Amino acid sequence: MRLQPFLTLMSAFVGAAALVLTGCHGSSSRSEKGLTPVRLQLDWYPQPELGGFYTAQMLGYYQGEGLDLSIVPLPQYGSVAQIVATGKAEFGLGSSVDMLEWDSNGLPLLAVAATMQHDPQAVMVHADSPIRNFKDLDGHTIAAQTGAVWLKYVIARYNLDHVREIPATRSIASFLADPGYVQQIFVTSEPFFAREAGVKVRAMLISSSGYDPYRVQFTTRDFAAQHPDIVAKFVRASIRGWQQYLSDPGPTNALLLKLNPALNPAQEAYTAQALRDGGFITGDGGSNEQVGKMSAARWQVTCDQLKSLEIVPGSFDPATAYSLQFTQ
Repeated sequence: MRLQPFLTLMSAFVGAAALVLTGCHGSSSRSEKGLTPVRLQLDWYPQPELGGFYTAQMLGYYQGEGLDLSIVPLPQYGSVAQIVATGKAEFGLGSSVDMLEWDSNGLPLLAVAATMQHDPQAVMVHADSPIRNFKDLDGHTIAAQTGAVWLKYVIARYNLDHVREIPATRSIASFLADPGYVQQIFVTSEPFFAREAGVKVRAMLISSSGYDPYRVQFTTRDFAAQHPDIVAKFVRASIRGWQQYLSDPGPTNALLLKLNPALNPAQEAYTAQALRDGGFITGDGGSNEQVGKMSAARWQVTCDQLKSLEIVPGSFDPATAYSLQFTQ
């Protein structure tokens, strides 16, 4: 699900994946410690946008809750939903849009906390582009994630009749070469690389269009029902980890650099600052927005948007896709 500017990321990550997995405790040591083993399936590779989970693991917050957490990067052709639904991991990461789609399609998954109050995905254009708002996208070609729901929403909301979509790549090379290029990005990542290449850019957060899903942590409904204490412990430790990461990302960034050699310190610092400046994890301090929190109203708005796009049935109840009990 993550767009990434590195062409060399896959090869660079092979060794890092092994390091992540071998760094986890084996089953015997878990038993000796008396901790409950649980797995968190990431939706991408180790990076600062996932820093709070690594902070909580590194500083022993999960262990303090009686959990022995393994953090598992996404396999090259893996599906987080299927991995969690089939019991190969107890927890996974996704978005509230994912949850609503999965749940409406019969996957019994349950969001238990927000990782991000607002998604940092955006549309990036060159600084001198005539595109100043979403309405201005009409008549342009947009490099976007295949099947991007946000683009369907923007096209419908702004009555865009002449938008051409092409698949986004894991590189900003085409963007750098073409002053008219329009690309879906993460504001916590791609603008850094454009700046490093000497190209000035502007970005429009997709959330400013009114399409504003959470990024979430989820498990299965059965696991939440059978082990509410474990879910609560995982959520508490994760929230604490994110609070600490935002306060002092340096130690975790050093760890991430070892786990993912495709990163670099300047990029990590940029991302951590962008996460803080944008309030993506903490929210704006109002409307019940704080680390981990979710609201039924926000879920309903997102569900209504998906219904209007005929992505979920009109009779679908969004309350089956999330629980607020673990962040009260």
